Amino acid sequence: MSRIAVIGAGAWGTALTVSLARRGGHTLTLWAHSPDHALQLAQSRQNQRYLPGFSLPADLRITHDLALAVSSAEVVLCATPSQALRSIMLQLAPLLTPSQVLLSASKGIEENTFLRMSQIMAEYAPSNPIGVLGGPSFAYEVAAAMPTAIALAIDDPALGKRLQDGFSSSSLRAYRNQDVVGTELGGALKNVIALAAGVVTGLDLGHNATAALITRGSAEITRLAIACGGCRETMSGLSGIGDLVLTCTGGLSRNRMVGMELGQGRPLPAIIAGLNGKVAEGVLTTSAALGLARRHGVEMPITEQMEAILHHGKAPLDAIGELMGRPGRIE
Repeated sequence: MSRIAVIGAGAWGTALTVSLARRGGHTLTLWAHSPDHALQLAQSRQNQRYLPGFSLPADLRITHDLALAVSSAEVVLCATPSQALRSIMLQLAPLLTPSQVLLSASKGIEENTFLRMSQIMAEYAPSNPIGVLGGPSFAYEVAAAMPTAIALAIDDPALGKRLQDGFSSSSLRAYRNQDVVGTELGGALKNVIALAAGVVTGLDLGHNATAALITRGSAEITRLAIACGGCRETMSGLSGIGDLVLTCTGGLSRNRMVGMELGQGRPLPAIIAGLNGKVAEGVLTTSAALGLARRHGVEMPITEQMEAILHHGKAPLDAIGELMGRPGRIE
C-alpha cells in the first residue's frame, strides 16, 4: 500500500513497524535517533533495549540518516517521545514534500507551549496532511500480534480510509474519525490519570478508589477535550475511555508503575532512573495539561493533585485526602 518511514525506534515505534511488516504490502524504514542504536538494530534484527524478543524483518531498512528515512516515504509516522517531537520536526521540515502524510503516534502535550503533537507538526509542515493514532495499545501486545483496536484521526475522510486499510491486519483493527483534537487529548491526558491510579494502587486504597478515580478522571479529560474543540463522543471511544482503562489498570503501563512507586514512597528521580531510558509520558504531561486547562478555564482536580505530588513534594495521602474532602457536586 505505502512506503512508510517510522521515526523513533523505541518500543512503540518498533511495535508499529513489526505490525506493519506482518500485515505486508508496505516498504518500511525505521529511523533510530542514536547511530549506535541503529547499528545494533541492523546487526541483531531485534530491539534489545526497548522491545526485546521480536524479530525485525530482513527487508526492513534501518537508518540513523533522517533524510534517507523520509526521502521516498509516502507516510511519515512519528513515534518519538512527545517532548522530542519539536526537535525532530525542525530537522524533518526541510526534507518533506507537501504530499507526504504525517502521522503522530506520540501521546503527550508539549511543556511550556501546551501544544498537541499535531499542532507542533503543523507549525513546521503547514501544507502536509496530518493525522494521529490513539487507542488502547501496549507496544508489547501489538508486536506479539495480540488483538488490538486503535483509533486513527485525520480530517480527510478518503485519506483516513486509505490509512485505516493500510494499518489494519488480522491482529490490529483500526477505526477512523475526524476528531484529531479529542483523539490526541485522550491519549495524552490518560497518562496523567494513570499516574494517579498507580498512586491509589501503591497506597493500597482498594478497587473502589481506583474505579472512582478512573471515572472522575474521564470527566476531567472530557471537559478539557471539549473546551479545546474535541468531541464528547471521542471520549467514549478507543482513544478516550479505552486508552484510559488500559493505562490505569494494565500491568504493562509505565505511567501506572511510576504512580505505584510514588504511592509507596519512592522519590521521583530514583523512579525515572529505574526506567533505563524509557519514558513515562505523564510525568511531563501533567504540568502541561494543567497549564492548558488553566488557559481554557477548565477545572482538573486530579491533575492538580498529581502535579503537586510530582513537582512540589506533596504527600500522596494528603493529595487523596484533599480530593475526598472537596465540596459535594452534581455528577
